[in-house]
Amino acid sequence: MPSDYPRAVILMGVAGSGKTAVGEKLAASLHWAFLDADNFHPPANIEKMKHGIPLNDDDRVPWLHRLHDELQHRLAEGQSVILACSALKESYRRTLRDHVSPLTFVYLDVDAETIRSRLQHRSAHFFPKELLESQFATLEKPKDAIIIDARNPLEAVVDQVNHALANS
Repeated sequence: MPSDYPRAVILMGVAGSGKTAVGEKLAASLHWAFLDADNFHPPANIEKMKHGIPLNDDDRVPWLHRLHDELQHRLAEGQSVILACSALKESYRRTLRDHVSPLTFVYLDVDAETIRSRLQHRSAHFFPKELLESQFATLEKPKDAIIIDARNPLEAVVDQVNHALANS
């Protein structure tokens, strides 16, 4: 993908949709920085999730502002960046998007059955499968994102995202 200027891409979707796996491979192929939003959560948020307690908007607002500031900083430094972030609600996406340009959202669309299967095989993550329903309940599907079928194998998803970004 030609990139004469820094650009930000947010890979969004529910837990288990492949944001981190896709983001790491995509960032490596583009030679961009990769950020995982999970690494920006304060300890209190992680503790809540570990105990199966869904985060509310009050929990998410400081985290979203921290991510927003990091995106602005990276772009100001001339660095293109991919951020793996659930960004489940339109209001969250507005916070992330505010004065961050150019920014593209890529929605990794996947059904609950596939996610359940993936989360059963995932052990090295603080997000318990019990919170899956809260993710889908909170999700407001984006109207202004590139939509990718994330049920496909990882390499196919990365290729689809790469292709879509090259044509956006």
